[in-house]
Amino acid sequence: MTTTPSDTGSPARLIEARSIDWVPESERHGKLWHQGPLWFLGNFQYFSIPIGFIGPSMGLSLGWTVVASVLGIAVGTVFMAFHASQGPTMGLPQLIQSRAQFGYRGVVVPLLATLFTYIAFNVADTVLLSEGLNSSFSWNPTLIAILATVAGAGLAIFGHDWLHKAFRILLYVSLPIMTILTIGVISGGAGGSWDSSHYGFTWVAFMAQFAACAAYNITYAPYVSDYSRYLPTNTPARSVIAAVFFGASSSAIWLISLGAWLSIALGATDGLAGLQTAGNTIFPSLGNVAALLSALALTATMGMNAYGGMLTVLTTVDSIRPIKPKTTARVVTVLGLAVLWYLVASSISSGSVATVFSALTLMLYILVPWTATNLVDFFVVRRGHYAIADLFTPNGIYGAWGWRGLTAFAIGLLSEIPFMVLPTIGGWSFVGPVASALGDVDIAWLVGLAVTSVAYWLLGRSLDLAAEESERRRSDEQLSGQGPE
Repeated sequence: MTTTPSDTGSPARLIEARSIDWVPESERHGKLWHQGPLWFLGNFQYFSIPIGFIGPSMGLSLGWTVVASVLGIAVGTVFMAFHASQGPTMGLPQLIQSRAQFGYRGVVVPLLATLFTYIAFNVADTVLLSEGLNSSFSWNPTLIAILATVAGAGLAIFGHDWLHKAFRILLYVSLPIMTILTIGVISGGAGGSWDSSHYGFTWVAFMAQFAACAAYNITYAPYVSDYSRYLPTNTPARSVIAAVFFGASSSAIWLISLGAWLSIALGATDGLAGLQTAGNTIFPSLGNVAALLSALALTATMGMNAYGGMLTVLTTVDSIRPIKPKTTARVVTVLGLAVLWYLVASSISSGSVATVFSALTLMLYILVPWTATNLVDFFVVRRGHYAIADLFTPNGIYGAWGWRGLTAFAIGLLSEIPFMVLPTIGGWSFVGPVASALGDVDIAWLVGLAVTSVAYWLLGRSLDLAAEESERRRSDEQLSGQGPE
């Protein structure tokens, strides 16, 4: 494996030099305390608010929506946080590490699934921003979509350090504004009322809200370690897990619960418009400022998605034909992804809430088999011991095709189908036979999680871990400069 020195510390070079390559210890300039603010703001933006609309739109009461949201976010964030601990250990983008389970070329399967999630998120984000800012300020939706796409792509091009900086700045500015607004809602200063007879409890609505919230943070799993890979190797795993968990879960629960209130108490159908109305009722222009800051935070999150998507594309290309990671490849890839998500977003005519729910449901079904395979391998089967150099060659100990990971992934995905409740997408929907028998209650992802985990654990028992350990020591020597290049 060839690595190139990073130029991130040079004043003359603002764009991150690294992409899918390994980050040596000498370049591990990340700080643990950056993780909490990064992931707090990752969810402290507009996308979180419409997720709170899902349960109420199906008749779920405010109390039950909050309960389902808290449980769903807690479950989804556990998986996300455990993936984050892999970054300092390996110094690699998340999906490069997945070559250990799926093989150097076999990793293309989860890579394509992950690329779908990045594009789906930014498509949904673009739709949300266009509709929201148009509803709130009557701004031209096409111009909004273009500006958001350009800004998100620009952040992704500048890379890791600039994304961290942008998120911290936005957090410092938006946190006090949203705190004041939330206090106003709790104290009754934002107005609002509702007929409680219109809302109650159903398992269909509860599980839909639960699944959407679980999906929200599970979808960060394929790239959470992309932002922790610059942490020193000796960073305690528990500290990384805790920082990411509390950062990502607290802001999500906060704004999703606020979104549920906006939907029920104000009858809001658009998150930004509802935020604006509530804030301006408390203090003049408070809602305007809150809406704009929430929109800016979502634009920064689009940059994060584009950055992860770029790493995914380059990993896919490298898995087919080895490449030397260069800044030019990063820039061209980000620009290509930006054009793609803009074109898809501009073709969508459904409402923002429907777009969010459909995107999260599909992402959850696709990503659960991958996250189960990856975590079982890292924490149970191989226990964090990998030959890093072998992840960069199809002739290494992990091979070109990892049949164990691919088999477990396929088994898990197939096991979900009878339990699926797919929302209407382009006039088409699907309810599996078991889900139909359960009254359209969606537990497909829970089934996929359990089945994939057991399948990979059983298949992983045939691995020759003793042979891998000797290769790992050789790899460590090579990376430290003590062995052959």
